[in-house]
Amino acid sequence: MPCKDKEVLLHAYLDGELDLRSSLEFEEHLKTCAECKEELQTQQNLRKALQGAEAYHRAPGGLEARVRKALPQSSARVVALRGRMRTVEWLALAAAIAIAVFLGMRIATTRMHGADDLVAQEVVASHVRSLQPGHLMDVASTDQHTVKPWFNGRIDFAPTVNDFSAQGFPLTGGRLDSIEGRSVAALVYQRRKHVINVLIWPDESKTESAARTEESNGFHLVHWQSGGMNYWMISDIDAADLRELAGLLGH
Repeated sequence: MPCKDKEVLLHAYLDGELDLRSSLEFEEHLKTCAECKEELQTQQNLRKALQGAEAYHRAPGGLEARVRKALPQSSARVVALRGRMRTVEWLALAAAIAIAVFLGMRIATTRMHGADDLVAQEVVASHVRSLQPGHLMDVASTDQHTVKPWFNGRIDFAPTVNDFSAQGFPLTGGRLDSIEGRSVAALVYQRRKHVINVLIWPDESKTESAARTEESNGFHLVHWQSGGMNYWMISDIDAADLRELAGLLGH
């Protein structure tokens, strides 16, 4: 993949505009191209900074008093006008505020869902990649006391690892994976002969959310946020089975 095309491909990858095959090809290219990998990290950091930037700043204390003192006549005139506003004007103002709040909520919801859609595409790509020979597990074990310590020193958090063989979801191992440009823990479970990937990484927002189920590229996904962690599960089994495992994981 020629790096002269990296600007178009990189932004298309970030915006979720590449199909699954192109996304996988670009991810393979990132493994050997330090320039593209660095640019991707820069763009991801920029987007996170813009999303977390504060657009509101509280006025310093005493500003209102100083303004009123500097413009006493204007202030008095404003107060008088407020007293004479007709009821219909107040209703119009209330309606405008309601519309603004509604639109703000819609925009925030759209951004949140858009971010989830991008993550979902990466989770699907990760799952498909893991099903290729030799990619499913870095540590193969049904013992949670073997899998959990394997992550020590390899990631900057400690995922909770449990075996649910008695409930029909045996643990088979784990691996390191990458979502949104950061290393994540991937726990591998099995349901009959079906592979279930459970991806876990820290949630910077520290929010709590109920489990949400969706379908993408023929796979079922369940994801939620809890205990300062993001959880994404994916498999080709029934969504009901995935939700059952989510319940065993504490959600």
